[in-house]
Amino acid sequence: MKGSSPIKFSPRRGDFFATLTQRVNEHFKSTGTPRQANAEMKIKTVFMFALYLTPFILMLTGVVQNALGMLAMCMVMGVGVAGIGLSVMHDANHGSYSNKSWLNNALGYSLNIVGGNAFNWKVQHNVLHHTYTNIHDVDEDISPRGVLRMTPHGEWKTIHQFQHIYAWFFYGLMTLVWVFVKDFVRLVRYQRDGMVKKQRADIRTEWIVLVATKVLYFVYILAIPMLVLDITWGQWFIGFLVMHYIAGFILAVIFQPAHVIDGTEYPLPDDGGNMENSWAIHQLLTTTNFANKSTWFSWYVGGLNFQVEHHLFPNVCHVHYRKISKIVENTAIEFGIPYKSEPTFWGALVGHTKMLKELGRRPATVLTDAAPVGAPVVAH
Repeated sequence: MKGSSPIKFSPRRGDFFATLTQRVNEHFKSTGTPRQANAEMKIKTVFMFALYLTPFILMLTGVVQNALGMLAMCMVMGVGVAGIGLSVMHDANHGSYSNKSWLNNALGYSLNIVGGNAFNWKVQHNVLHHTYTNIHDVDEDISPRGVLRMTPHGEWKTIHQFQHIYAWFFYGLMTLVWVFVKDFVRLVRYQRDGMVKKQRADIRTEWIVLVATKVLYFVYILAIPMLVLDITWGQWFIGFLVMHYIAGFILAVIFQPAHVIDGTEYPLPDDGGNMENSWAIHQLLTTTNFANKSTWFSWYVGGLNFQVEHHLFPNVCHVHYRKISKIVENTAIEFGIPYKSEPTFWGALVGHTKMLKELGRRPATVLTDAAPVGAPVVAH
């Protein structure tokens, strides 16, 4: 929490994660399976990049020329952008795609290729979200969110009572905000807050990479199409907007239900910065799986419907989550820790909507960082 003591998780019940880690390690050892990408993952990588690049090439080469056809190509590109983010970039920037750091770094920069910034994402996602999941004012996935109130400890505004209705519109703007605004704002903030220094990164290098890759992105996504294709600025903007809106919406509806869902918890540290539970138990209390039986769905979303497994073992490539999920679930049950899971994606969206509505209700009292509200923290 900003301005307070560093957050420290409780060492209690550390035997849960020690036991779980031992069992997961034994699984990989006994099966002879590497933790990183397999042949399926490599094929998926080619497919996701093709899903993004093929429609773009078809338009530039004149194979697809009519307005409706090009609009359809932009829609497919949006699905490809989300696919690269969910199934390739995500693993690479967690270091779980390969045991070769250069390959992880190279594929991690696929985020820059589609308009984002890998360094900012690593700080926001790997460091802040994965370490301090659902902790108000630290986990940037839930706070602050402006027109969206994602935590019971956030400031309430009158408009929030309608957020379960309008949130879906704003979800589609996510990657557009990244491209034009958020990446620049985040790098300034991370420099100011000392996060850049903590990552042992050179701020000059990161600014050069940020600006250079943004320029390159707009050269190939804007300048080249405008020079090659017989289209107006308005037509280009519509295609660009459609592509990013689809990508942003897909990404948002996959990530949000995993942590902002009916029954989730929002624990806070005490005045000394101490959390009631260990880090691993905290992840189980703040994370929910969904649609785990759907193979095709799991394939496209990069296994992120196995969000519990991902949060506990982010250094394991997502293609292995299904096989270790039973180990995680059984160990959690053995230690009396909740293993939260929604049977279907639709059920997860319904649960997310319920939580948005609950968080949109006017609080009975004024909320502050020192006044925990919502689901109680369960000590184990």
